[in-house]
Amino acid sequence: MLELLSSIGRKVIAFKQDVDNLLSKHEASKSRVISVDKTRRMLAGLSLQQDELFQQAILCVERGIHRAAHVMSWAAFVDYLEEKLASDGLVKVMSKRPAWVKYSTVEELRENIPEYQLIEAARDVGLLSKSQTKTILGLLSKRNECAHPSGHNPGLNESLGFVSELLTRIEQLQKKSL
Repeated sequence: MLELLSSIGRKVIAFKQDVDNLLSKHEASKSRVISVDKTRRMLAGLSLQQDELFQQAILCVERGIHRAAHVMSWAAFVDYLEEKLASDGLVKVMSKRPAWVKYSTVEELRENIPEYQLIEAARDVGLLSKSQTKTILGLLSKRNECAHPSGHNPGLNESLGFVSELLTRIEQLQKKSL
């Protein structure tokens, strides 16, 4: 009897996978989110906190909570960017932003410096080009639309694209050092 139930369970799982594969080809289908496997593989090399934030963003996409997906993935990206800025003990950042010298840790920077300014500082220390900075600031604007009351309601494609775009930006940053 136990073998029969186990066999039926495997068949049900296989059936669900087949259905998800078929439905994933239709844009409006919730099964399309199954194709986020590639996105999940991009999480390798991130801190536990960043991984958890991106996992939550992906879960939000799977559940159709698209505004929250933008906010969670942005939080993960900014955490990565801040850690990258602090990778030399904030030496380069402080040389470019002497007024920030009163903040001795990345946590103090997080609490006192707006994300917009941190992104510009990343450009100033050579982590971002001018065009990358503009693109990331545009992503910050999208995040702000989702985080604050607005009429903006992103869909599945936009949310998956946003998460993927931020992960791609992290991949680019991983290749750079201060």
